[in-house]
Amino acid sequence: MANPNIVNVATINGNTKAAAVLTTATEICSNAASSGKIFKVNSLYVANIDGTTAADLTVNHYSQAALGGTAIAMGSTISISADSTLVVITKDSAIYLLENQSLGCLCATSGDLQFVASWDEIS
Repeated sequence: MANPNIVNVATINGNTKAAAVLTTATEICSNAASSGKIFKVNSLYVANIDGTTAADLTVNHYSQAALGGTAIAMGSTISISADSTLVVITKDSAIYLLENQSLGCLCATSGDLQFVASWDEIS
């Protein structure tokens, strides 16, 4: 896993992804091995769309791309109240994904949670 130098950045592409959170690991973003890029994850919002029941969320940092390798919890079984939103990552708490790393999440009940994430792809 390389850590590309971002002093002389040539390109910064903004990305946004929105999806349902599943009971199996759901990919938020993945930086491929040998991509020559760094991903700066600026935001992650997770909404509980169930009108009556709280739902548990786990967010993991993976040591390899495509949710591979070792999963390290950034947040584990965090309860999100019905009809509310949890802000997991903000621009002030942004994280970097190096080459061959990924970010994913999962929940206890499919259909209850949805996420929106944004990140900069820097090369």
